[in-house]
Amino acid sequence: MSRPSTSRRTAVVWEVLRGALDQRVKASGKESLEVLDTGGGTGNFAVPVAELGHRVTVVDPSPNALFGLERRAAEAGVEGRVSGVQGDAHGLFDVVGRGGYDVVLCHGVLEYMDDPAEGLGNVVAALRPEGGTLSLLAAGLGGAVMGRALAGHFTEARQALTGENGRWGESDPMPRRFTPEQLTDLVDATGLSVTAMQGIRVFADLVPGALVDTEPDAEAALVRLESAASELPAFQAVASQLHVLAEARYHDG
Repeated sequence: MSRPSTSRRTAVVWEVLRGALDQRVKASGKESLEVLDTGGGTGNFAVPVAELGHRVTVVDPSPNALFGLERRAAEAGVEGRVSGVQGDAHGLFDVVGRGGYDVVLCHGVLEYMDDPAEGLGNVVAALRPEGGTLSLLAAGLGGAVMGRALAGHFTEARQALTGENGRWGESDPMPRRFTPEQLTDLVDATGLSVTAMQGIRVFADLVPGALVDTEPDAEAALVRLESAASELPAFQAVASQLHVLAEARYHDG
C-alpha cells in the first residue's frame, strides 16, 4: 500500500492514521468505514484511505482541487469509494450529514478558520454519536520560529513567538499557528479525548533538499528520524505541524 505523496513530509501522519483506521475498524466491527476529509483537496490522504477499502467524502472549497481529486481517484482505481463536494468547515452540514462518519480528517484547515473553536466543533459533530476518530493536522508555532531564526530573520522569529496568532509579519501567508497545548485545549473543548500527539516535519523543513536527494538512503533515514522524534514533547514544540488523534466515546445514560 502506497503512502500519500511527499512522503518525507507526511509519512509519520500516514502511519499513525493508518493505525487509527485499523483500530476504528476493530472497535466498530465494520469492514469499511465512512470517512470525511474536510479540506481534503486533491486527495493526498483521501485516495490512500480509499485504497484501504474505506469510503471517503472530501469537502473542499476549490472546484479545481475537487477536479484533481476525481482524476487522482480514477487513476488509483478507487473512484467508486471517493466522492467530492464543494464546501467548507463552517458550512459543513450544508453539504454533508451530521453524525454520519466513523473518522473525520481535518488536515491543514484549522489554521485558516476565522473561529477555530467553532469550526472544529462543526468537524467533530460530523462523527457518529456512538463514537469516532478525529485526525487533526495544524500548523505548529515552534517550527515557524525556528525556521525564521535559522534563516537569519530574528525579528520575524520573535514576532511569531510573541504575536497573538504566531504570525511573523504582515506578509506571512499563514493566518495562525498553534502550540501543542493550544491544540490540545481546542480538542478537549469539543468533548473528545486526545489519544496521541505527533510533531510533524521537525527536521524535514530545515534540512537542505539537495542533501536528502543526493546522499544514499538519506530520505529513508530522515523519515525514520522524524518518526522517532514525533512523539517526544521537546520535538513537538519545534515541529512545523502538529498531528492530534482524538476519540469520541459516547455511552448511553
